[in-house]
Amino acid sequence: MTISAVMPTYGRYNVRFERGEGAWLVDGAGRRYLDFGAGVAVTALGHCHPHMVAALVEQAGKVWHTSNLYHIPGQERLAARLVAATFADSVFFCNSGAEANEAAVKMARRFHQYPASGPKSDRFQVISAVNAFHGRTLATLAAGGQDKHRVGFAPQVEGFIHVPFGDLAAAELAIGPHTAALMVEPIQGEGGILVADPAYLQGLRRLADEHGILLIFDEVQTGMGRTGALFAHEWSGITPDIMSVAKGLGGGFPIGACLATERAASCLTAGSHGSTFGGGPLATAVANAVLDVILEPGFLDHVQEVAAYLRQGLDQLARRNASVIAEVRGHGLMLGLKASVPNGDVVNALIERGLLSVPAGDNVVRLLPPLIITKAEVDAALAILEDASAALALAASAA
Repeated sequence: MTISAVMPTYGRYNVRFERGEGAWLVDGAGRRYLDFGAGVAVTALGHCHPHMVAALVEQAGKVWHTSNLYHIPGQERLAARLVAATFADSVFFCNSGAEANEAAVKMARRFHQYPASGPKSDRFQVISAVNAFHGRTLATLAAGGQDKHRVGFAPQVEGFIHVPFGDLAAAELAIGPHTAALMVEPIQGEGGILVADPAYLQGLRRLADEHGILLIFDEVQTGMGRTGALFAHEWSGITPDIMSVAKGLGGGFPIGACLATERAASCLTAGSHGSTFGGGPLATAVANAVLDVILEPGFLDHVQEVAAYLRQGLDQLARRNASVIAEVRGHGLMLGLKASVPNGDVVNALIERGLLSVPAGDNVVRLLPPLIITKAEVDAALAILEDASAALALAASAA
């Protein structure tokens, strides 16, 4: 047996993919798998989308990297397009969601401690939610409300307070003289596909305004059309001061971004933050191609339509298979099955039948298909889920 030289930080499924097209991946033996994991909500346009491939190949023949010592035309174009499509006035580019959240936290602290104008304060604390997930850096681990991710990495970075997700009263009670910001995912992904009530997000906006603090939305997983709007907070009718984005932004090419209002970002000056690779020519060429497709008229309408079709099918499936599926959760194409059996058993049963999914907290199986998924592919996934649920129910009754 060959011992892998890769550090054992991942519990991997025993499958190796060699190529992909659209919503499908193909392993070394030529077996096709319907991808309802999308690289954990990353391959928003599926695999090897021709427009993305063309953009990457074209840029690869021009220039790969210059660093942020110089102006990067593709970066400036991407920033302008994101600003035009959102609440934001400016964008900081990085390489991942964790880095985007790190930038958001740093901005929130500096906004109070080193403001562009007005008095300085010693505000530094960020209030986030229990069961949140904001990344794997030391600071974003501390921001996340899951103890399992922090084991062995003590001491914890100071300055983070956790309150129950969706509990506006608890958030208000936690605000004190050192509070700098409120930070929340509109839908908790890793936490179990828990959707924030619009009234809760609206209440956080009110609290931030009343107390002179910032509101940060982590849209790393929920953004870039995943819920049928460009960003999930749009469904609540309010906007944050700072927003982190990644995953679907690059469609599979590593890129992250921290978007902010002029007021929030005014504290950042030359040298106050940076990234060697952030917003490089290759990444921004691909991200601009992703935006080309997502911003096409009718694209988000398609996401909403196929998402409703999938949700209807899953609700019917759950009613027929209550011994395996206890609940269907989520919004748009960010859906979760609360399992009545171990979610790992469900994920494995689906892999055996050619459907990829992603486990999450609270014994949930995440379904995160690419946004280009068709109703015919949804039907294929539902048939696999039906077969797997029947097998799991039979196994459970025999145990």
